[in-house]
Amino acid sequence: MLTLEQGAGDLRSSPRRCWRHYCGAVFDLLAVVAVVVLVGLGVLNLYAVGAPDLAIRQLIAAVAGLVVLAMLWNWRGRLLTILGWVCYGIAVFFLLAVMVIGVEAGGATRWLAIGSFTFQPSELAKIGLLLVLATVLGSGLPPWRRFAVALALAPVPIVLVALQPDLSTATLLITLSAAMLILARLPGRFLLPVFGAAVVIAPLAIRLLRPYQLHRVHAFLAGPGSESGWAELQAYIALARGGWFGIAGDPMHELYAEYLPEGHTDLALVSVVEHWGLVAGIAAVLAAVVLVWRLAMASRVARTRQAALVAAGLAVLLGVEVVISVGGNLGLLPLAGVPFPLLSFGGTAAVVHLAAFGIVLGIRRDGAARRLWTPPRWRNPRPRLVRVGAVGVTAVLLGFASFGWDLLAAKGESLRALGLDQVTRCIPLPAPRGAVTDRHGVPLSTNVSTARVVVVPHLVRHHPDVLARLAELTGQPAATLSAAVAAARATDVSVPVADLPVAAGARVAAVGIPGVVVVPQQRRSYPTGPLLAPTLGFVGVATPAEVARWPGLRSGELVGRAGIEAQYDAVLRGVDGEQCVYVDPAGVPVAMSYRQDPVPGANLSLSIDLGLQQQLATALQAGAGGQRVAAAVAMDPRNGQILALSSQPSYDNNIYGPPVDSAALQQVSAAAGAPLVEHVTRTAVPPGSTFKLVTATAGLVHAAIRPDQVIPTGGSFTLGDHTFDNWRSFGPQNLTQAIAWSNNVYFYKLAWALGPDALVNTARALGVGQPTGIDLPGESAGYLGSPGSVQASGGAWYPGSTVILGIGQGYLTVTPLQDARWTAAVATGHLVTPRLGLATGTGRGAQVALPAPAPAPLPFAHLLGPVRDGMRAAVQEGTATSLRDVGVPVGAKTGTAQDPAITGGGYDHWMTAAAPHGDPTIVVTALVQGGSGGAAKSAVNATLRHFFAHQKEILATVPLQQQQQ
Repeated sequence: MLTLEQGAGDLRSSPRRCWRHYCGAVFDLLAVVAVVVLVGLGVLNLYAVGAPDLAIRQLIAAVAGLVVLAMLWNWRGRLLTILGWVCYGIAVFFLLAVMVIGVEAGGATRWLAIGSFTFQPSELAKIGLLLVLATVLGSGLPPWRRFAVALALAPVPIVLVALQPDLSTATLLITLSAAMLILARLPGRFLLPVFGAAVVIAPLAIRLLRPYQLHRVHAFLAGPGSESGWAELQAYIALARGGWFGIAGDPMHELYAEYLPEGHTDLALVSVVEHWGLVAGIAAVLAAVVLVWRLAMASRVARTRQAALVAAGLAVLLGVEVVISVGGNLGLLPLAGVPFPLLSFGGTAAVVHLAAFGIVLGIRRDGAARRLWTPPRWRNPRPRLVRVGAVGVTAVLLGFASFGWDLLAAKGESLRALGLDQVTRCIPLPAPRGAVTDRHGVPLSTNVSTARVVVVPHLVRHHPDVLARLAELTGQPAATLSAAVAAARATDVSVPVADLPVAAGARVAAVGIPGVVVVPQQRRSYPTGPLLAPTLGFVGVATPAEVARWPGLRSGELVGRAGIEAQYDAVLRGVDGEQCVYVDPAGVPVAMSYRQDPVPGANLSLSIDLGLQQQLATALQAGAGGQRVAAAVAMDPRNGQILALSSQPSYDNNIYGPPVDSAALQQVSAAAGAPLVEHVTRTAVPPGSTFKLVTATAGLVHAAIRPDQVIPTGGSFTLGDHTFDNWRSFGPQNLTQAIAWSNNVYFYKLAWALGPDALVNTARALGVGQPTGIDLPGESAGYLGSPGSVQASGGAWYPGSTVILGIGQGYLTVTPLQDARWTAAVATGHLVTPRLGLATGTGRGAQVALPAPAPAPLPFAHLLGPVRDGMRAAVQEGTATSLRDVGVPVGAKTGTAQDPAITGGGYDHWMTAAAPHGDPTIVVTALVQGGSGGAAKSAVNATLRHFFAHQKEILATVPLQQQQQ
């Protein structure tokens, strides 16, 4: 038998036994390092969230706990029984005292206060219950007695903690008790009935939950996108914001910390990641895993069953706390109020956990130092499943880590953006809207700019010197500024205090007073007023539908609402800037944030020549009168550029402000002739005899009647029992003569010879019954009926429908622009897409030409000579002789159509012309409803005269740079 000295000598003499002797100390050092890492990160977290007083308290508690740990490291296992009963008794006593003299906070009574010192007895109950259950279950009593005593001891602290109420700690105590029964290797016949009853009773526990606990469960089920999932969402944002190395160096890190609820307790782990990075978070979880494994392994070298159960039970308790805490931080488990051991703030918890670690480290040291006297394995069985539990904890934490990594990879950017968005409120800085000019750079739509001075009330409220300086700069009384600031709410981001000229606003901005922002203001101005109002349109506050349709459009922003302003809004509007301020979770501004200057909108040059526009509008208005609807357009037939267009009656688009002149707008809306409608592209009426150009083209394409064939005409055409009159009686004529004199009978016969399908198909090839594609919103397609479409809509196509379609009446309506387009097509052999937008630019250097569709050649262009000859003959000797004195050869066609839409009956009068004949550079088409036909003719005549008197100047443009393909 070995003596003590022999045993010791044998231990020293064997290298293998020497290694075993010291290996415990080496790995215990790892456990101590893990403890120090967790404590250190917890203290750093408290400093980072702006709670240095809490950090000092936590550090003092940690130092005290480490002292206790060092003392208990030398504790002998034989004294565990005494320590267990003492801790259990003290814990129960203090829990009872809490019910009598406890401190209430947050609807729960969980603390005892002695002067300025407070502690939480429920934390002591964890170690007390652990030690006493290890004492009972590790004793030599028969299994049934150990089981009975354990069941008698465990409910006392559990019930007292639940009554506080502290259901999270009570649940941990229940989990600890169940784990101890399993670890102690009690027979299954004892455990199964208890666990079965627990499964049945567990659903009833929901009735014990307080409202805030139910809210946590609901938040977990609803997810981070819901209102109740605020904490979970903030945890995700904190994880994403932290990155690898955290934001502790960011001056605003304390503000960010305010958005993370319970960042010092329940969500301490993500708070550590936010401030010190993923590196710190990984270190914390690894330290916890190291402690779980060291505790689990300590249970396998303990000298006694009691000591082994203490180590194993503490491993289970620590593992469960870490899993619940990490799962709650990642939103994978409900936030149960379980802090991360040693990392979360809590002096009592820190001291208790460190004391427990000291006991287990002492157990391991004691087991390693007295290995020769350790009882045989059959007398000291190791705790059941302890290594399986450690593996399970490790596996779960690895799964959590994988989830967190995937979350950051998939949503990191969006979460960081959301985090920045929630801590900022921004004052919009409207972008100057681009100007609209004619083709020579003459302004048609401009801005009248002013400067609005606004203040962030909470940032200047307590700085009278700032208000005094601002009063001096703005010329406002200091008392007025103070009153405006005092009346504002703490959460108001901006309050306007003065509107100044641009130069005065620039002087205020140059001073750079914190909390004072100069916001540019623009009012749209239209120098030409009614001349181009229906074409240019106006701007107004964005509607909810526009805000929903255009991403990034802020509520209240000014956008184009009609005409060119709406069509080219994306070009003209620019990009608004913003001056942002940081706000706390209550929405109160705390500091100025970043500024993003606005990007001005691009200028837009139109193809319109303002001089030609004025000439066209004046002539049209003089002939039509203020009450009649009239519209005219001048277009370059080679490329579709609109040189002028006029819609009568018109209005002054300056009435739209903002602010809107409501009285003027109401008057315009009620006026006759629909002034707000752009009639060139949106008013569709029967084209009358101008459509004969289309019918004549169809006759050539389908060879219905030879163009040189002379056919009898006369004063009427009878088909069946219906007679169609001519506007006057003519003798036999060919196609050219019929166009020149607008012979209805000729075109009745031609349409009948063609049939409806051939006529309609050719009309469609010339763009009839479809939008022209002009860059204006709301263009009307007009209407071109066919036997099939009319029948489908419930109507009837009669033989007479084909006959009258030949002279531009019946199932047919067109806009003046459509009429001008087919006139250009017949005159040139190409179908163009009308365009108003010519170029865009910033005002520096050449403007960039806007892309435009190329003219489309007509497949039957080579057949159109007789039609052009007819247009020329109309001017020389027919119905358009008023254009003979223009100064260049002109081809034209007149038209008159009965329009049932005119109140009391009346006629639409048309004139369309192309010049010079044979190589036209301009097409002018005019429509006047009611009155005499001379109004349309005089408008076309005056426009052509002006154009050819100034053709070179009119067709010149601002310097253009073609877009690179």
